[in-house]
Amino acid sequence: MERITAWSARTPRGRRQGANARWAVCIALAFAGVTTLLDWASGGLTVARADLWALLGVAAFTVLRPPRVTAGGGRLTVRGFVRVRRVRIDALAGVWLDGRIATRLILWDVHGRRVALDLRALAADPVLWHELETGARRSLERGTLRHGTEILRLLGRDLDDTAARGILGASGLE
Repeated sequence: MERITAWSARTPRGRRQGANARWAVCIALAFAGVTTLLDWASGGLTVARADLWALLGVAAFTVLRPPRVTAGGGRLTVRGFVRVRRVRIDALAGVWLDGRIATRLILWDVHGRRVALDLRALAADPVLWHELETGARRSLERGTLRHGTEILRLLGRDLDDTAARGILGASGLE
């Protein structure tokens, strides 16, 4: 079986992940820069306080940076700041939706590993959705997917409708 790493060019990644990470860096730098500048303008800036503002900027980046979602080789990986979670999408046992406002898709494989995935990551990247759908279809064929087939079907329909509306809107037909 071919192993595809997260840095491979063939691994599907969210299209907006790079933009979201740049946004987090810009906000963190702006925060650290403005607080340092204000402290300097007030005349109270010291090396220790400058270090504090830099540390708070790093903390802001840590909080704002979105998790990176990759798929390939039968796996779906969600890399957060602290944890890396992987699930075998070709050996799924169940799929659940969690949350009413910020809806997450929870995937559980037969090995007991679990991943929570923001639905916006799937909506932003059709290739990532295709990998998940292909893996779920394999799980269904093998008989391991026992819960959540209706959720995946409805989610696929919603994502297809959203993509079709986007294409029609871009072409001026909507």
